[in-house]
Amino acid sequence: MDSATKDEMQPSLPPGSSCPGPEWPEQERAERLARGAALKWASGIFYRPEQLARLGQYRSREVQRTCSLEARIKSVVQSYLEGVKTGVWQLAQASEAVQGAREALGQAHGLLQGAAEATQTLRPLREQVVQHKQLQVLSQLLPRLWAVPAAVAHARSLIDARQLLEAYVCLRELEQLQEETWAPLGGLELAVFEGLGPLAEALGQAVEAAAGAAGRLAREDPAQLVAAVRVAEVDAGYTASLELAPRGWRQRCLQALQEGLDRTHFGTPLLPEPGALAGWLEALRVALPAELAIAEALVAPCCPPHYKVVQLWAHTLHSGLRRCLQQLLGGPELGAADAFTLLHWALHVYLGPEMMGSLELGPEADVSQLEPLLTPENIEQLEATFVAQIQANVAQWLQKALDGEVAEWNREQEPGTDSSGFYHSPMPAIVLQILEENIRVSSLVSESLQQRVQGMALSELGTFLRSFSDALIRFSRDHARGEAMPPHYVPYLLATLNHQSALSSSVSVLQPDGAASGALAPVETALDELQRRICRLVLEALLAELQPLFAALPSRRWLSSPEMLDDVCERTARFCQDFRRVRNPAAQLLLAEAERTVVLQYLRALMQGRLVCRGADERTQAAERLQQDAAQLRELFLGLGLEESVQCAPVLLALRDLLNLRDPMLLGLEVAGLRQKFPDVSEDHVSALLDLRGDVSREQRLAALSSLQVGPQPSPSAGRRALFSLVPAPAPALSSCLPSGPCA
Repeated sequence: MDSATKDEMQPSLPPGSSCPGPEWPEQERAERLARGAALKWASGIFYRPEQLARLGQYRSREVQRTCSLEARIKSVVQSYLEGVKTGVWQLAQASEAVQGAREALGQAHGLLQGAAEATQTLRPLREQVVQHKQLQVLSQLLPRLWAVPAAVAHARSLIDARQLLEAYVCLRELEQLQEETWAPLGGLELAVFEGLGPLAEALGQAVEAAAGAAGRLAREDPAQLVAAVRVAEVDAGYTASLELAPRGWRQRCLQALQEGLDRTHFGTPLLPEPGALAGWLEALRVALPAELAIAEALVAPCCPPHYKVVQLWAHTLHSGLRRCLQQLLGGPELGAADAFTLLHWALHVYLGPEMMGSLELGPEADVSQLEPLLTPENIEQLEATFVAQIQANVAQWLQKALDGEVAEWNREQEPGTDSSGFYHSPMPAIVLQILEENIRVSSLVSESLQQRVQGMALSELGTFLRSFSDALIRFSRDHARGEAMPPHYVPYLLATLNHQSALSSSVSVLQPDGAASGALAPVETALDELQRRICRLVLEALLAELQPLFAALPSRRWLSSPEMLDDVCERTARFCQDFRRVRNPAAQLLLAEAERTVVLQYLRALMQGRLVCRGADERTQAAERLQQDAAQLRELFLGLGLEESVQCAPVLLALRDLLNLRDPMLLGLEVAGLRQKFPDVSEDHVSALLDLRGDVSREQRLAALSSLQVGPQPSPSAGRRALFSLVPAPAPALSSCLPSGPCA
């Protein structure tokens, strides 16, 4: 397709139109797109030569389409021009109208300025009219205004006569008159109404006074209480037209009810004196339920239901009581009795059936959900105070009991006995009763206080036992030094053993149910230590009597005569005869220790090397003497009541076998057997026994001693008590020691 053909196909612009310049970029872009689309269409249509024959048809069709478009464009432009012409005509009409309105407004402004100047001339007349209206109102109300002072005085007389409803009616009439004059007078306050404010305040104070004495008025003059409450309620629903602050008589009435009740029971500034707290609390226990009963029966019917009088009474009494108790606890420290009384009263009596938990009181009187009378800090403070003061008292009481017991130890009379013949003293019962009673009393308050008092009781009992033990030591020391010679030293020691047994058997009462099982362990340890100390003192007294007798044993006389051991047995039997006044198992323990003490003294005497057998005959005599002495000791303690199974005298029979052995070559076997029976025997003890035989050579001695180390070791479960380890033996000559022995 040539350029001429393309130019002919381009649409021609209508006459007078021009191509848009660069100021219309959108139109230029649209034209370019249209030209591109037309070129694309034409190249597609006339791509083949045979279609060029139809070019004339296409040209005539495009000419028709172009003419149609031009006609439509002309029609649109003509319509647009007609609209513009109409708009221009309307704007001209509006401009003429605005000009006319401006001229009319100027004329009106001039007229208004003239009217304002005329109004200024009428102001005095207007003021005269207002004054005329006020004078007219005053002339109409003048008789009533003249009566206002008399009405105020009458209302005051009604208030003084406690006729509160009539006084309130009079006050309302006066206030109504004040409202009627206030609006017409333009808010002008007349001097005649200046007394209404004080009158209203006086009536409010009268209402408060009646509410503050509600309990008394409900019994004596309920009509006055009802009148006061009605005045407060009616005034609460009254809305004055004057711009006055609300009087709030309802709130003042409720507050007066609370303050009056609080003043009646807790208004005294002085707190109870020490020791008077119990009486004060007892008075409250009676007064508070009675006050609630009066509120429910008498005061509540005089008040509207929304006052909730019983609940108000209960909460007010509770708050006042709590405040007083806090003041009390903030003052000087309470005594033990007052602290206990307050704890028991606050935790049990106050909420119990005797007071606020009474079934006669309705649910409105329930105070269990309110803040408790005593905070946890208060309870902790009171418990600590009670325990500290009780501990001081208990220590003093226990010391007095101990001093009384110690004072009896130097008496001329023997210790007292009970119906069974055992030594007896009331001291253990007194001690336990003091401690048990304090624990029992504390359990009436709370478990925490009971645990505190239990710990205190066990601590004081431990202190008492240590003081008891120290007193026994001083008693024994004075006796040993000769500073005090009690005529019945041993019987009183035995009596203290019974005291220990009584305390030990009854100390479990100090451990309440549920307490830790190991709480008594320190006390039980102290009791065991006290028992050992008493037994040791008794055995020391026995030793003091027996040591002179054992000083001459063994000897030649001992070989041939039983007189020396007869004296020992006689002295021992006389010493132990008072053991029957000691209760079991302490008596059996004391007998066993006494028997062991005698045997130990016997062994100690044998080990001293005072006797050396000169021959076989003397060894035979010594063996027989050991056998006879063992039998004599066995019979002695059997007669005293000691079981044979716990006696230590059989050790003498073992020593008899060692002395009675005729062939020294077999001593090793015998020594090994002795070691099996008595594991605590040492080389020193065996050497001393071999010295007693008098026929053992150095080689035989070494062979016998070596059996202690070579032979089988003794069983640790033999269960025998220590004997030889408590008996000192003289150090043997170096020639008699083994190279590896302890004396080498």
